[in-house]
Parts: sequence; C-alpha cells; structure tokens
Amino acid sequence: MKKLLITLVALTVAASSANAQFAPQIPVESVPDFFRLPIGVNFGEVPAVAVNSQGHVFVYSRSNPTGGGPAYGIHAAQLFEFSPSGDFIREHGRGLYAWAFAHGLRIDANDNIWTVDKGSNMVIRMDPEGRVIWVFGRKAESSSEGARPIEPRNPPATPQDGRFREPTDVAFDSQGNIYISDGYINSRVAKYDMNGDWVMSWGEPGTGPGQLRTPHSIAIDRDDNVYVGDRSNARIQVFDADGNFQRMFSVATPIRPGSKAVNGTPRRTSQTWPGTARRTRSASHRGATSSTWARARSPGGSSKPRSRVRCSESSATPGECSVNFPECMASPAPRRTCCLLRRPQTHGCRS
Repeated sequence: MKKLLITLVALTVAASSANAQFAPQIPVESVPDFFRLPIGVNFGEVPAVAVNSQGHVFVYSRSNPTGGGPAYGIHAAQLFEFSPSGDFIREHGRGLYAWAFAHGLRIDANDNIWTVDKGSNMVIRMDPEGRVIWVFGRKAESSSEGARPIEPRNPPATPQDGRFREPTDVAFDSQGNIYISDGYINSRVAKYDMNGDWVMSWGEPGTGPGQLRTPHSIAIDRDDNVYVGDRSNARIQVFDADGNFQRMFSVATPIRPGSKAVNGTPRRTSQTWPGTARRTRSASHRGATSSTWARARSPGGSSKPRSRVRCSESSATPGECSVNFPECMASPAPRRTCCLLRRPQTHGCRS
C-alpha cells in the first residue's frame, strides 16, 4: 500500500513539473504462468490481489465454482490462496452466501482476510484460516420481494447506517478502525471502530471538494490520512480520520505517444470514430494525437451518450478554454470531459 501511495504521489509531482513531459516507466518483472491452479480450474476477471505477512498471495476472482447458472446474474466470486512461489494452497469460502460479484480484497496487520462484494453489498472479515468472523452489510434475501438489482436514481436515495450499495474497497488506520468506500451508488465512506461498531460516514454525490462520484478505492497512510480514489471525478481526495477534507490531487501526466492499449482496438482519430465514441479513459491509453472525440458523462455517472466534446491542442491556447485540472473537473458536463494534452496538468475542454 505504501509503495502504491508513493507511486501515485510521484506521478502527480512529475505531472506538475515543467520538465516532466510523460509518465515515467515503472520497471516490472513478468513471470509467465506464476500461479499453478488445479487442473480444470481457471481465473475469471481478477479485480483484487493481496499478500499476507507470510508472502502468501490471495487472488479474488470473478469466477464461479460450479460453472453453471444463467448468462446474466450468475455469482462470480472465488478466493484462492497461493504460496510465495505460486503453488495452489486452497480456496476460501467456496459458495459463501456473501459472495456474488468480487470487487475488493485486503489483508490486515493480523493477516485477517477482508473481501468486499459489490453484488451482495457485503464486506466479510475472515481469520487467516478462512473462517468467517465478521459480516458487514446485508444483501436482499432470495425470498424477499426486493431481491433484485438496485435501480439507479438521480439523486440516489439517502444512505442507511450499516447498509451498503455496491461497496468497492476497505482500509484500516493505526487504531484498527475500518473504512469502507461505498461505492457505485452511495458515494460515501463508512467508518467502523476496531470492534466492528458503526461510527459515522461522510461524502455525498458531486464534484466539489469532499463530494464523491464512485469512490472506487481507499488507502490510509501511517499518519491516518485517508486517501479515496474518486474515480468518476478523476482525482484522489485526502481526508483525516474524522472525514474532514484536507486536499485533493490528480494524476494527469500525458500518455506517451505510441503507447499500446491494455486491451481493445487501436485508437482512432476524430475522423474515424464510429457512431458511438469510446470513453475518454480508454482513448487516453492509446497515445496522443492532435484531435480526438470523447463521450461526455452525465453528473450521475451514466455512460449513456449526451453530447460529444472535441478536445484538441488548440483548446489549450490562452483565451479558448485552457483551464487547470481541478477547475476543469469542477465544471459541469460536458465541459468536464477533458483530453490529456502534452502540457503537464493542462486539460483542454470545449463544450
């Protein structure tokens, strides 16, 4: 976690430096076929990985132990444990009631295992052996009339203490307090004490300081500052342990031209976009050109097209629409949809 925070800060400092043109290369070692699963067992989409004090690697996979079920709505959550050398040790919580759609995974200072399930709206603490110790939140019971996906509302319904709506991540401070980012719908952070008792929550939907749009990850430093990955606002907000806003920053370093996408098709120019444009984030991973088309997102986070925003090099010239990143992100959509340009910390917006 500390390495991640150091990396985020380093990238942000680099982006604001006049001498830093592109994001630095981070050296990695790729080990093919490191994990050795049992024959016939496969990973699904993997949203989270964690390591305990013994070096054991835990992988939270969006896969189904039975392989059966409907095409839509099937449970997709398995937790695998591997040795430091990648040998399979065991699966934890097979078929657990609280698992529906894997999202977050953490190992605390005592090697307890914490899983966050976006589908069931539940957070589980297991002991190092995988026995369920604590349960936070509750999913709709199968016999209940309300056992259906949460319908989106704008604005969302008022959050309830002790209940979540599509939570994403969990973190712990030096006193053992627990912080849960909640999440795709509630746009808040929930806090529990070291005994698992509810303390408070903070945050509301919006783009201003202290407001959140999809708090997607959370981490805490040694001084108990709480870092919240405010995904749809493209920023990281920092709070104290009582939820008081401290500051915010953004990782806005331009992508080096020629960089390849992690997945998807090669980037297209504005002249070759089809009827439905890809999201800005997907496009920005494909290098920088003089002009691109991006799809604006509504204030509620909807991905449905509202209008197109053209961002270009000329947008960054004085007098046209050149704004600093925080100002740009605070502006209403579609002007909020911005393109990464070659100039650090400068985004061109044109409504």
